[in-house]
Amino acid sequence: MPSINFKGKNAVWNHHLSVPYQILEKDKKLSVKGKNEDENLIIEADNLLALKSLLPKYQGRIRCMYIDPPYNTGNEGWIYNDKVNSPLIKEWLGKAVGSDDLTRHDKWLCMMTPRLKLLYELLDEKGIIFISIDDNEVHFLKELMEEIFGEDNVDICVWKKVDPKYDKNVNAKIITRTKRIHEFIVIGYKNKKDTIFEKIKKLPNWLNKYTNPDKDPRGPYKQGIISFQEGHEKEDKNSENYYSIVAPSGRKITRHFFITKDEFDDLNSDNRIYFPKSGDGVPAIKIFENEEKDFYFETILEGVGSLNSAKKELAEIFSIIEEDVFDTPKPTKLIKEIIRATAPKDAIILDSFAGTGTTAHAVLDLNKEDGKSGNRKFILVQLPEKIEKDMPAYKAGFRFVHEIMRERVSKAIKMNKYEAGYSYMKLGSKIDADSILSGDLPSYKDFAKYVFYLATGKIMENEKSINEKDYFVGKANGEPIYLIYTKNNEKLRELAITLDWAEIINKKDKSKKIVYAPACFLDEEYLDKFNIHFVSIPYNLFEKK
Repeated sequence: MPSINFKGKNAVWNHHLSVPYQILEKDKKLSVKGKNEDENLIIEADNLLALKSLLPKYQGRIRCMYIDPPYNTGNEGWIYNDKVNSPLIKEWLGKAVGSDDLTRHDKWLCMMTPRLKLLYELLDEKGIIFISIDDNEVHFLKELMEEIFGEDNVDICVWKKVDPKYDKNVNAKIITRTKRIHEFIVIGYKNKKDTIFEKIKKLPNWLNKYTNPDKDPRGPYKQGIISFQEGHEKEDKNSENYYSIVAPSGRKITRHFFITKDEFDDLNSDNRIYFPKSGDGVPAIKIFENEEKDFYFETILEGVGSLNSAKKELAEIFSIIEEDVFDTPKPTKLIKEIIRATAPKDAIILDSFAGTGTTAHAVLDLNKEDGKSGNRKFILVQLPEKIEKDMPAYKAGFRFVHEIMRERVSKAIKMNKYEAGYSYMKLGSKIDADSILSGDLPSYKDFAKYVFYLATGKIMENEKSINEKDYFVGKANGEPIYLIYTKNNEKLRELAITLDWAEIINKKDKSKKIVYAPACFLDEEYLDKFNIHFVSIPYNLFEKK
């Protein structure tokens, strides 16, 4: 098993376990009513805290994840802010990571580690995560991913982020430096051997230019080869695809085609076959500029949008003349094709470095394209990150990145008349020992759901089982779980497992029971007699059983 070493690794490797669970609270004013309103989530929060808060409900349920973390170029101004109990890491807090920082790779890995650990827990058994990154951290990220996901569960593909349509100087001769026209996408699988990619779509990449020699009303097209040359080594005269057609000039052309005769006739009837040389040449298929063709997921992704097309897209959404609304947005098409290739039409898609909200936009577009069968949900998480004053987005009235994200998703829904809505969430009360001891108490239902997760490691599928009156949470594998608790500081101090309560509960169910309570008035002998496993609130509450 590969292993990567970096400063602070010992302190952060299990840090995700000590991150407090916080309740997610809905901001009704910032939410949008519509289809899947309660399942489409936009969370304004530090993503480490948000991911931990998603665990009780979403552990093992996320089919596809896309994240675009800081690339750690030294020019982004990102700050390490995870409150890890380590003297070394405490020295890093609140300081921007620059290009001259000799520990910048260590800091980046310390930031990514607990987040990847939580993302791994959220992935379902056929789930896949895609992580955009560049040369600065790709090798470190791959090693870290291999340690968390397993050596056989990590791949890398390349996204060609430059498109001549939007990047006019891409072919200019460069003498002094290498022009970077790509970024990497590191892929992590929960179980690669069980993963099947669907086809994705991109614009055709034929060498010939778009033309319209026969004035087709559908616009410019490229001429795609659909047959082997005569005498080609792969030509098979015994194949059912070896047949004759008659060109408009009357010439009989016999070839080994890539498509069946019926398919050829259908395309020809739809005027999708072009015969060059005034109707006397070998037929070609028309590949229109405004249409797409299928291809399987490849290690080089091109024709799925570029950096500049993403900037143009964002500028058009917000009606901003300048296209640098945001430094490094990703094109909707790139995310759409990643989702299309990997996630069923009812999957949950998560982006915990959500930026401008491209992932939600992609999900909404795909659902619309799929019609009634499109029912994907999105979860976005974005830190309240300030926008620099010299950015066009600031001049347009945005002060934080999450404002762009929320507005973009809202505009996409309104402009395209999507039926979808979303819940805008913020972090609420913590459920941890310090919070409980200080009197910051969660509701019984919220606490019960978290207790169920702690006791079983699974999400609670049926919340209707929660009965506050009887202190009953639910059952897991036939084993009942109880929570003796109330959201009242004075009454909470008086609650405990008593002999009377234990006898009543044991009459109902003599099987083993897990009981969370502030105190217990029974000794070990009676606990054994009534088959009770006692877990103290709050002192050892957070030790997973």
